Amino acid sequence: MRFVSWNVNGLRAVVGKNFMEAFNELNADIFCLQETKMQEGQLELDLPGYEQYYNYAEKKGYSGTAIFTKIKPLNVTYGIGVEEHDHEGRVITLEFEDYYFITVYTPNSQNELARLDYRMKWEDDFKTYVDGLDAVKPVVFCGDLNVAHQEIDLKNPKSNRKNAGFTDEERACMSRLLSNGYVDTFRYFYPDQTDIYSWWSYRFKAREKNAGWRIDYFIVSDRLKERLKGASIHTEIMGSDHCPVELVMD
Repeated sequence: MRFVSWNVNGLRAVVGKNFMEAFNELNADIFCLQETKMQEGQLELDLPGYEQYYNYAEKKGYSGTAIFTKIKPLNVTYGIGVEEHDHEGRVITLEFEDYYFITVYTPNSQNELARLDYRMKWEDDFKTYVDGLDAVKPVVFCGDLNVAHQEIDLKNPKSNRKNAGFTDEERACMSRLLSNGYVDTFRYFYPDQTDIYSWWSYRFKAREKNAGWRIDYFIVSDRLKERLKGASIHTEIMGSDHCPVELVMD
């Protein structure tokens, strides 16, 4: 099973660039998107062999997620069942016979941490949601989690210490999650790998200089570790300020 996740920073924009080329090249069994930034009816993709599921934000041109899957799920749900969080199109969950599969676009804490308090509430509620599913069957979840967990997960940790995505609070939430029965699959295979990132600012020629952050993840329940076969970050694929990340699993 090959899974891919990509924050496309506007699906309509990236479709006008190289989306279909990258989609066909990666040939995933399940392909997830975050930050689709569109409403229903604004775009139709011809993806033979794939079921397509979208969760749109109520606010136009904002947030949004999608999943394209070759395997028909038993059930599909949108959001996490918390009214406060379910207006921004951030979560889609597919239920399969032996696991749940979730794509998520975690809220950004924003400039001057204007949304950090909300982000902390989201972290608690999302973890409760995932734990509830995990109590039934194992979980695979992926997406832009908007946090660089460790100092090796971004180019300039010292200067970003109190910036959105690298605050002590956000990092602590990720540590808590991973210590409670979940695995960061990229770090499972590459515990000490540096200089591999999934997002680069559009400013200061950051991608050219590889001054990036690893904020896109595949996280799985501990008991799926035996089924993990490989993880990769496709830094060669352009079209967004993020690049696709991949997980291969039995």
